Amino acid sequence: MKKTLTPLLLAAFILMSLSSVGLAQNQEDAKFRKTLDAFLDAYWKFYPTAGSMAGYSKYNDKLEDLSGKAVEKRNDELDALNQEAVAKINRTALSPANQIDHEILVDALELDLFRHENLVPWEYNPLFYTDILANCVSAVLGKSAVPPDVRVKNATERLKQVPNLVKQARENLKTPAQIFTETAVNQMPGIIDFYKSKAAGMASGASADAVSKFSAELPKAVAAVEGFQTFLKGELLARSTGNFRLGDQAHLRLLRLTTHGTLMLDEIVARARADYNNIRREMALVCIPFYKVMYPEVDIEQMNRPEEELRNIIIKGVLDKIKIEHPGRDEFVPSARKTAEDLRSFIQSRNILSLPLEMPSIEPMPQEKQGLTWTRLDGPGAYESDGPYTVTINPIPSDWTAEKAASFLEEYNEYASPFWVVRDVYPGSFAPTKLASKNATLIRKLHPSQPIIKGWPIFIESMLVTSGYGNYDLRLRLAQLQMQLKAAIDLQLDLNIHQGGMTKEQAVSYMTRGGFQSEAEAERKWNRIILNPGEAAYAYLGYQEILEMEKDAKRLKGAAYKQSEFLLQILSQGALPVRILKTQLAQ
Repeated sequence: MKKTLTPLLLAAFILMSLSSVGLAQNQEDAKFRKTLDAFLDAYWKFYPTAGSMAGYSKYNDKLEDLSGKAVEKRNDELDALNQEAVAKINRTALSPANQIDHEILVDALELDLFRHENLVPWEYNPLFYTDILANCVSAVLGKSAVPPDVRVKNATERLKQVPNLVKQARENLKTPAQIFTETAVNQMPGIIDFYKSKAAGMASGASADAVSKFSAELPKAVAAVEGFQTFLKGELLARSTGNFRLGDQAHLRLLRLTTHGTLMLDEIVARARADYNNIRREMALVCIPFYKVMYPEVDIEQMNRPEEELRNIIIKGVLDKIKIEHPGRDEFVPSARKTAEDLRSFIQSRNILSLPLEMPSIEPMPQEKQGLTWTRLDGPGAYESDGPYTVTINPIPSDWTAEKAASFLEEYNEYASPFWVVRDVYPGSFAPTKLASKNATLIRKLHPSQPIIKGWPIFIESMLVTSGYGNYDLRLRLAQLQMQLKAAIDLQLDLNIHQGGMTKEQAVSYMTRGGFQSEAEAERKWNRIILNPGEAAYAYLGYQEILEMEKDAKRLKGAAYKQSEFLLQILSQGALPVRILKTQLAQ
């Protein structure tokens, strides 16, 4: 009996031990899920417009309350939730998946605290309010899965609250940076036009009673929004004397919370500077045979110039010749759409990468959403299982002179356009976002790693060239190198503008002389970096981090390594923060 009993007792003991461990883990997991649900619900309650866009419908009839009392209450909530997530949850007792989600939650909480402590957008950025006004009604009316009467009823409730939101904006806004107010002023005609001309059409399909109540509130909302425009153009613009720079500590904290990198920033900067020189050298080598043909009267071997100056002359000379081949002013968006379709066909025919079969819709960006970014990806919210994706592209602004429009279009000429489209349109952020969302948990969908999303498409650029896109035309190789150069320059600009004192003149000079960018492109990039701190750095940061992971993958797999498989593996668990992703890939 003893020979039989002892193993049975031992097995029973092991099972009991495993059960107790499993029970403890389940209890800790349940506590974490409860904290996560509490954080998200409180977040959407404070930002109900963003909640509607994400597909969280609980507060679809509410509008942001930005009174001093509401903001103070939100501060207290964040402190309590942060303590709950950090001090009261034993991360090591969570399941592996929840350990990852817990880390993302902690960073999300700190990012929200950063918004309250450093950015305070409801006091220093009128674009915070224009974003709400542009989306609060359309976000609920555009949800086709919701019954029409429910959509219109929620939109009506929000319309009722628009005058109070504008009142709070006028009371809260202090001394924003001038560019914030100017950009908000430029958005207002589009926002007013939405309320006057488009909102009623989106409400069609509901009952006559629901539409009648909605229509009764529209004029009041229009009057409030027009009053806000007057306030922006007059009173607020006059006192828009604030500093647009984040400062070194705040900018570093923002990058830490949004990049989750493993490489030291000093190392990243050193790589960017080295790439700046190496890429320009490679561009010159590509350009030399073209320069000799394009300028037969010039003997570059006899030009007695310093190497750097000679390199500039050769590269700029070639770019000046090929930049004239570009779409017309009204053809910019249709041309990008056509290029995206050609790229998809080429990628599929050469089996470069398994991308989503469908393409996003590619449309002009509505005026009310222009000004912050040149392209924008809209898709199903994190709470929605499926839905269409749309990439909207900022058309050439109507107030640009013919000369400025031509300068910008020269930047996105026939040879440069494919690589801009790859990075910003298709595959752009669409493909990595779509692929990552397949296996992502809710919080991973809400907080995808922007360096991964933005850095991932850079690999496609070089794969196109080496796979024979454009029949190995070296002018395409030149344009692809220039796009890589832009990424390295963008990182340095983001740091030097927000952490240092780089002026607009210095930044534009660096882009035009060092990066061979047009004046219009350089000015647009300057505005983008001011309006979206950190965003210009993501592509280069992500690309460098993925390169490091690729080195590890090559060492691990040896001859069996395939870049296409590696790039898909990067997104197989959702676009995870870099430091987590690197650990997961190493396992």
